[in-house]
Amino acid sequence: MFPFSYTNASSLQEALDHGQRGGRYIAGGTTLVDLMRETVERPDELVDISGLPLTEITMTPRGGLRIGALARMADVAAEPKVRNTYPVISQALELSASAQLRNMATIGGNIMQRTRCAYFRDVSADCNKRLPGSGCAALHGYNRTHAILGTSESCVCTHPSDLAVALAALEAVVHLVGPDGERDVALTDFLLLPGGTPHREHAVRPGELIAAVEIPAHPRPLRSGYLKVRDRQSYEFALTSAAVALHIRGGVIRAAKVAAGGVGTVPWKLTAVEDHLIGRRRSPQLWSAAADLATEGARPLDHNRFKIDLLKRTVERQLLIVGGTE
Repeated sequence: MFPFSYTNASSLQEALDHGQRGGRYIAGGTTLVDLMRETVERPDELVDISGLPLTEITMTPRGGLRIGALARMADVAAEPKVRNTYPVISQALELSASAQLRNMATIGGNIMQRTRCAYFRDVSADCNKRLPGSGCAALHGYNRTHAILGTSESCVCTHPSDLAVALAALEAVVHLVGPDGERDVALTDFLLLPGGTPHREHAVRPGELIAAVEIPAHPRPLRSGYLKVRDRQSYEFALTSAAVALHIRGGVIRAAKVAAGGVGTVPWKLTAVEDHLIGRRRSPQLWSAAADLATEGARPLDHNRFKIDLLKRTVERQLLIVGGTE
């Protein structure tokens, strides 16, 4: 670990002042500290924002949900307002990391976490995300856990967050605050595709920090849930996952929100699946036909072709679990 200075911000303005000068924000530190130990990250200054009043979880006037960026993952998962209105969020959080990490990690940090690609974390390996222009060792290396959607010749790593998959499905908005004021960015625009600049992962401007995440109101009743498929049932990242939210009335799908994880360079919104579902009566045949559309545009690598079928099965299973049958 390289030397760095540390500032414990006592106010939002103090944090922004240091952030504008290049300080790196830290709260739970469950990702950043690991990367500093591995010398992947080498910040000159850490700005501790864990004491800022950004932990509130509230229902919005229109029936949506606003979650403070510094709320701990465990607290959000256990919050009745979350469990009762959007169980997909609680389930995604409870299937993330370990109990110890969930007690430390924050919502904002979870969204901002960096990839678990082994080549990114190995400073001796070529990685465009860590060192732009150096190449991507995963393209022709061992890439079993890598992405099949949203990839480029520069990067094929997956986004590791389970929570972000649920938030993408629910079309969440990220509230940012920075030196130039406040602004809102859709989560699906906030997390950037790698393209030719994989080192640019977030649409965050210098000095900005996440203040909250807001899920807009959705039609009620809303059934939702999260399914995660992984090599082991604890403390493991997804091979595939599916976040599903359905509004069903009279046996007909009136609204559908679906996203996949473990397969994309960002949480992958499955719009073709959603479009196929809306206006049709729920049935096993519908779930299967919709799930077949989940892999449109997929580009499997040498060692992860199994993710094509696995993703279809994951989406089909979760549609059945959430939507049921007649």
